[in-house]
Amino acid sequence: MKIYTKTGDKGETSLFGGRRVPKDDLRIEACGTVDELNSVIGIIRALKTSKALDTILQGVQNDLFILGADLAAPVSSNRRSSMVPRIDRGHVAATEALIDKVQPELPSLKRFILPGGPLASAHLHHARAVCRRTERRAVTLARKERVNPLVISYLNRLSDLLFILARFASQNAGVRDVRWFAPDARGQRRRLRN
Repeated sequence: MKIYTKTGDKGETSLFGGRRVPKDDLRIEACGTVDELNSVIGIIRALKTSKALDTILQGVQNDLFILGADLAAPVSSNRRSSMVPRIDRGHVAATEALIDKVQPELPSLKRFILPGGPLASAHLHHARAVCRRTERRAVTLARKERVNPLVISYLNRLSDLLFILARFASQNAGVRDVRWFAPDARGQRRRLRN
């Protein structure tokens, strides 16, 4: 089977069910950001940081394939739509459970932190930012077309999980969070005590 089909040469692609849309359609944009997020997570997994982190991220990648299918198949009452895997309350609850499991292992956070740290942590912060963009694209799409509302809930929790995992990766590498230094009233940078 050839990888190229030439069906997209005129700037269109197909949604689940065969409907042709422009490649910059809101639904395609949302699907594309899901794909980008999944690719960033693949980079993190390639770093081979820890078995625990890899197991969590593999589960996230599997969820993102479901989420991509959910977005690619407009929600409707027809039979074909009901056969598409969808993000459900179980996906949201499982993500919340992971947050609740990992967060107590981290020092409490009283100030904003800068994205960075060791490489895995920096990539997890990048993944979190891409996840937030994915969520924004899904919200924009939901204003125009019918979208499974649990897609937005899942992405919201996932960005929280990625933030927690970025801190977890730093802690596992023995690196402290880098706190943001807020300017003082005159706009001068001041150092906050740790």
